[in-house]
Amino acid sequence: MEIVTKELFAHRDEEYGKFTSKLMPTVNADTVIGVRTPQLRLLAKWAIKCGYAEQFLSELPHKYFEENNLHAFIIENIKDYDECLEYVNVFLPFVDNWATCDQMSPKVFKGKLQLLGSIKEWMASEHTYVVRFGIGMLMKYFLDNNFKPEYLDLVAEVKSDEYYIKMMVAWFFATALTKQYEATLPYIEQYKLEKWTHNKAIQKAVESYRISDERKALLKQLKI
Repeated sequence: MEIVTKELFAHRDEEYGKFTSKLMPTVNADTVIGVRTPQLRLLAKWAIKCGYAEQFLSELPHKYFEENNLHAFIIENIKDYDECLEYVNVFLPFVDNWATCDQMSPKVFKGKLQLLGSIKEWMASEHTYVVRFGIGMLMKYFLDNNFKPEYLDLVAEVKSDEYYIKMMVAWFFATALTKQYEATLPYIEQYKLEKWTHNKAIQKAVESYRISDERKALLKQLKI
């Protein structure tokens, strides 16, 4: 929508845009406007309040990075689970970078055990950021009260040469070590992950303040 795009440019910070584009090598720098995330979240609420959201969500693909992020943040505000899931599934194939992928976290997904079915479908996708999103949702919503050890297998079985998938697998296991240490440690001790991912998971876990020094020392010894 032209009115939405104009509003994005009204909040442009070109220096921030240059900084942001350097963090996303998969995104054409010319498509980065330079709008900060807090402002994008406010604009998502503005678009919903003004009645622009539905039409904007229907206009895929978008041209600008911030339009994709705005799309994600509008979806986050959908309160009906089934409706939200439908919009997520339509949007995911158009996600082309880690930032848009990782920032989209619909509030209505919290506590919904049925989300696991969709997570498994996403993780089986051929699209890099659909897989990454699936792992991210498993990490966010199924490593606490809803945790089951078999969820670790789901992620350990993901095989890919894609950097952004491997990094998310490592992030998942690093987070699992902070939240479900006893269940997760055998995956590190038995070297069930690919070498790069194994070492990256240990690196990220050791950087966490939520893991004791004793456990960090053990993890360091398990690096390949």
